[in-house]
Amino acid sequence: MAKSSFEYVRKFETEERCLPNTWIVVRIDGKGFHKFADAHGYEKPNDKRGLDLMTRCAKCVMDEFRDIKIAYGQSDEYSFVFKKDTNLYNRRSVKIMTNVNSLFASSFVYFWSEYFAETKMAYPPAFDARIVLYPTNKNLRDYLSWRQADVHVNNLYNTTFWSLVLKKGISNAEAEERLQRTLASDKNEILFSEFNINYNNEPEMFRKGTTLIWKKENSENRKCVQELAVFHCDIIKDKFWNEHEDILGPYS
Repeated sequence: MAKSSFEYVRKFETEERCLPNTWIVVRIDGKGFHKFADAHGYEKPNDKRGLDLMTRCAKCVMDEFRDIKIAYGQSDEYSFVFKKDTNLYNRRSVKIMTNVNSLFASSFVYFWSEYFAETKMAYPPAFDARIVLYPTNKNLRDYLSWRQADVHVNNLYNTTFWSLVLKKGISNAEAEERLQRTLASDKNEILFSEFNINYNNEPEMFRKGTTLIWKKENSENRKCVQELAVFHCDIIKDKFWNEHEDILGPYS
């Protein structure tokens, strides 16, 4: 490429590289997603169509970036964990973050009609993204445990809140006041005694979030291939990690 007198401006560009030998986590969050959900008629407290669409987008990301070992999603967010020794884009953080985020966001729009066939998209959604580095396996597991614990707290509250609003007919403000200073046991009691809902019987997708990992499967020609597997299970306890040791095992 021919040089020009304007090329000096490239010297103003900066590059941050992720530390070596660390787990790279890209977390994507919907921007103003409560407003987007209300404008597009999302069901309360959970809309399976929306959650399935988010997971479809996450699969697109994992298909494109095979260095992702595990992804975890809930509500309007997804976390993608790149293996410790990835050299994707020479570990340039902005390059990794923007490519993951843009592919996820474009996939959301591209696949929208498959999940919301009766609802025309009123305006384009937006997602923000960040990168966080975790040096140890324990740090990474604690991060994912934190996100799953967040699912439980938020979903229990939302299930109780919207039961009061939609089934009992009280206002949003009245429901908020009713739930102030309540513990998890109080919310469970409200659900069971007033609505005959056993929270433990609610769909695991809503209570546990969605986990995506690569699993080796035998194809028809007996070749071993990797397929994306979807789980709605506890990832805080050891059972999941013991059953899938390769996630935290050898880097490549």
